[in-house]
Amino acid sequence: MRAQKWKHLIDQRGDHVVIRSIARVALFIVLSFGPGSAVAQNDPLPSWNDGAAKRSITDFVARVTTPGGTAFIPPEQRIATFDNDGTLWCEQPMYFQFAFALDRIKAMAPQHPEWKTTQPFKAILGKDTKALEASGEKGLLQVMAATHAGMTTEQFSKAVTDWIATARHPRFNRPYTELVYQPMLELLAYLRGNGFKTFVVSGGGVEFMRPWMEKVYGIPPEQVVGSSGDVKFGIGADGKPELTKLAKIEFIDDGPGKPAGINRFIGRRPVFAFGNSDGDLQMLQWTTAGAGARFAGIVRHTDADREYAYDRQSKIGKLDKALDEAGARGWTVVDMKKDWKQVFAD
Repeated sequence: MRAQKWKHLIDQRGDHVVIRSIARVALFIVLSFGPGSAVAQNDPLPSWNDGAAKRSITDFVARVTTPGGTAFIPPEQRIATFDNDGTLWCEQPMYFQFAFALDRIKAMAPQHPEWKTTQPFKAILGKDTKALEASGEKGLLQVMAATHAGMTTEQFSKAVTDWIATARHPRFNRPYTELVYQPMLELLAYLRGNGFKTFVVSGGGVEFMRPWMEKVYGIPPEQVVGSSGDVKFGIGADGKPELTKLAKIEFIDDGPGKPAGINRFIGRRPVFAFGNSDGDLQMLQWTTAGAGARFAGIVRHTDADREYAYDRQSKIGKLDKALDEAGARGWTVVDMKKDWKQVFAD
């Protein structure tokens, strides 16, 4: 009926053959492809293969955003939280923030000749992986203190921004911010388009993440929750106020720290949460413990060709207890190899 009306209206405009020809072309398009074709072309998650994982997401969003529905969630309560490392971007062969710290040590070495004979800096400069691992947590803290403290927050932000612009991944030889997952970028946009407010809740340093996340993920700094160190207010040599980063840990946003961080910095329990490791288990538990419709998702790394394959035995991004609980509680587990048409963003 709509196609016939369209032809009739066009014919009313004149008797020229060209007008009638346009009408015939329009009729052909409408009748051949139909109204359903627009829906197919507007798939909000085009990098996801059709399957249970994708359906679980779109079904949940449809249920909670339908006014009058039994599962409807008001927009102000549509809080979605995402882990970062291994969930929104790659995390192998080491956490990217640690790669930043190692590069910082090398760049700062000329100003610290004592590092040539002091561990763990000697191990880093000499590329002695075994000695670096042997330094353990103490060595890690020394590295983080040397590269993340003793400077203003503005100086640190610039160091991160400069590194992000120049550093390359050892396997893919691409900037680290190009190793973000295209399907997850689509998911973030899809949720925001349906009234959700998206947050990153990560064990990574909050001041390492904030300088680049808005550009890459569309998530502003105030919606990034992460681990943090103490800062001290003071007046700089130029007479202007400044914040200086100190070598003291204030908050660890990992494991049980994630629900605590959500409560502290967001103030609402999420209705939607995504992670990829045991470090995200408590965030997923906290999310799904709330009343009403809830969604918990896990990215499982199963694609050694396009990315990496790891879970229960991995030293980075270990997925063991959370995988078991996902199976027991019916959480959505995304199989990277099976569920994603594309891994990294173009």
